[in-house]
Amino acid sequence: MKAILLREIKSFFGSPIGYLVIALFLILNGLFLWVFDGEYNLMNTGFADMTPFFTLSPWILIFLIPAVTMRSFSDEKKQGTLELLLTKPLSIWQIVNGKFLGALLLIIMAIIPTFIYVVVISKLGMPEGNIDMGSTIGSYFGLVFLIAAYSAIGIFTSTLSDNQIVAFIISVFVCFFFYFGFEGLASMTPTFSTIISALGMQDHFKSMGRGVIDTRDILYFVSLTVLFLSLTVYKLKSLKL
Repeated sequence: MKAILLREIKSFFGSPIGYLVIALFLILNGLFLWVFDGEYNLMNTGFADMTPFFTLSPWILIFLIPAVTMRSFSDEKKQGTLELLLTKPLSIWQIVNGKFLGALLLIIMAIIPTFIYVVVISKLGMPEGNIDMGSTIGSYFGLVFLIAAYSAIGIFTSTLSDNQIVAFIISVFVCFFFYFGFEGLASMTPTFSTIISALGMQDHFKSMGRGVIDTRDILYFVSLTVLFLSLTVYKLKSLKL
């Protein structure tokens, strides 16, 4: 698995992909949070908190992560190297986990520089340091789990087609459905709204953003991540046969 992980990291940073992903994430967040005048501008909220960042990030990541993962297996299939990869002395789980961790680490590298936002907001608070660190830390934990789930979905959808654009579109749709779709369904069925909302990522992400790390939220994201990684393994085994 380590070999696959290192191979993925080298492929990301051996080409413009890794640098482009990190730059796009930081530039888009920077523009909306500090430059563009609107509801996401941190200077216009009147509160020393990071809520706009954690509201905006899932939207950006819903496109950025599929762009990273779309090549994971679709490119291998297109170039005819998937069969060679599957014959290596590695289990399919090790191959899948290596690619998953490679994508996960790349996106985590992209969010690390945003810690400076926390410092700036804390300095701008009145009095200085007046920021809810519990909520901020909880939201960052939630963001990491969200990234893991998005990455697992992207890895799975990359096995469905040898066309990277098709894999990207399917991944965006599935990520969108799991994050926003269940909230929309819940609003249409008030009787079961609580149950339906609990099936979506947004409900659990917001719950972690309150500063309380509930094991139910962690279990949800871990289960969803493992589910899509398992589907990836199942799909690859069917291709191997």
